[in-house]
This record gives sequence, C-alpha cells and structure tokens, in this order.
Amino acid sequence: MIGRRLLDSRPLCGALGAAGLFCVLEGAGRTGLISPVVFPLASTVLGRAAELATDGDFLADIASTLGAWAVGLLLTVVIAVPAGFALGTLPRVERTFRPVLEFLRPIPSVALIPLALVLFSDRFDMKITLIVYAASWPVLINTMYGLKDVDPLAKDTLRSFGFGPLAVLWRVSLPSTAPFIATGMRLAAAIALIVAVSVELLAGGASGIGTFVIEAGGSADALEYIIAAAIWAGAVGVVSNTLLVLVERRIFRWHVIRTEAA
Repeated sequence: MIGRRLLDSRPLCGALGAAGLFCVLEGAGRTGLISPVVFPLASTVLGRAAELATDGDFLADIASTLGAWAVGLLLTVVIAVPAGFALGTLPRVERTFRPVLEFLRPIPSVALIPLALVLFSDRFDMKITLIVYAASWPVLINTMYGLKDVDPLAKDTLRSFGFGPLAVLWRVSLPSTAPFIATGMRLAAAIALIVAVSVELLAGGASGIGTFVIEAGGSADALEYIIAAAIWAGAVGVVSNTLLVLVERRIFRWHVIRTEAA
C-alpha cells in the first residue's frame, strides 16, 4: 500500500526515472557498451554540470537566455491573446486571415534564421522576434479553441439582461477562456526556450546557453561541457514548466477539477 502511494507521487516517479536513466548510461559506459569517447560517463557529465553551477560566466549565460525567454514570452501573450480573441469572436476576420495563418504556422522558426540575420543587426532583437513568432501559435490557437468552449447559455443569459458584446466578452468569454490561454502559455514557454537556445547556437551572440555551447566546442573536454550545458537547459525547462503548472492548477482549480472529472 505504501509502495503504491509512493509510486502515485509524480515527483518521486520522475526522480526514479532520472535515476534509472543515469544508472543505465553509467553502466553502459563502465562496461564499454558505449565508448566514453563517443559519450562521456554519466557521472563525469554530472560533475561538469555541478561545476557549471559555480561558474559565474555560465550563470550569466543562463540569465541572458532567460531574459530573452521572458521578454519573448511576455510579448507573445500581449500579441497572441488579443489576436486570438479577434479571430475567435469575429468570423469574418477569422475567414480573412485563416489562409495566411495556415501558411505561416508550419514554417519552423529555425528556417527563418537566415532571413532574420539579414533583417536584424541586433542579435537580441532577432532572438525576441523569432521567439514571438514560434511561441505565438499555441497561445493563439488555444485562445480561439477556448472561445469555442464558452457556454452559449451563459452568453445568451447575459445578453437577455441587456449586456453588450464587450460586457459578455469580459464577464463570460474571458474567464472561460483563461484556462486554455494558460495552457497555451505553458506550451509556448517550452517553445520559447528551444528557440532562444537554437538562435544562440545558429546565429551566435554575446551571451546565452547556445553561445556557451559554441565556445565550449573548442575546449579539450568539449563533449562533457556541451552535454552539461544541455542538462542545464533541460533543467531550466523543467523548472519553468513546473512553476507554470502549479500556478495554472492554483488559479484555475475549478477547471482542473472539471477536466479530471470528465
């Protein structure tokens, strides 16, 4: 019974999975199944990752990436949420822009880096622009999807009492759509981090996790530092996603209960 309860704990299960992967990689390296030249020992990589935690230059690189991530995500919400409401509530606007959106949406942001290199002389501006482009889609689509899930009876009830379109939007549509927007933001946060590091890797720059990886490529222990930096990028993603999930579950508890009960 106690074992089953422990396995129901998501953090504990996640820790067990990470420990299991570490043991497999360490065992494969120790037994020669994977040559340490091809992939360093897991314990060696973890040691490098711990070493980077006290490296001031690397911490500055993480702060630079997180700064671009935060600015890009904020601009994404400012742009994509109103656009989603406009497209979700005005059918003619949605029909007009739908072909353009369907054309742009499949284009990966990484494919736009060469064009962005020509258009932007400042690497930070380029990074923010590509983050906003890539991260806007989940927020935009989720906002539009959330508007379709609004209870029509609630809107009709408000209209019957003489409330106008803006009042209905503010009192009914926005609260009902907010959980979907939050989910879109959580998805966008992961995409924004991927794009930020990708732009630093492919376009360079003065600082950032991607820039650190490029510079580490010329060192004697390049592979160890590159994998250690990737571990830190993954850790940043896990922490940001966990925080957003906690905020989402706390603010929209009613929506979580309804979803889990369905």
